Amino acid sequence: MIDPTTVYHSDSDILGGQPVFVGTRVPVRILFEYLEAGDNLNIFLDDFPSVSREQAIAALEIARRSAFEHACAA
Repeated sequence: MIDPTTVYHSDSDILGGQPVFVGTRVPVRILFEYLEAGDNLNIFLDDFPSVSREQAIAALEIARRSAFEHACAA
C-alpha cells in the first residue's frame, strides 16, 4: 500500500495549502491537468523535473484506488 504522505502533502505556507508533491512546490492537480489535456506522463515529468516518476505514478495509483473504493462502496 502506498502511503500518500510520502507522495504529496499540504502545508498552509506552500501555495495556500494546495496538495503538492513532497519535496517540491508542484501542485498535484497539475499532473491531472496535463493528463486531461492529452499530454502524457513524460511531458509532465519533463516540464516538472523536481517530481520523480515514482511520485507521479504513485499519485495516479492513489487516485485509481480511491476511485475504485468509492465505486465499490456505492
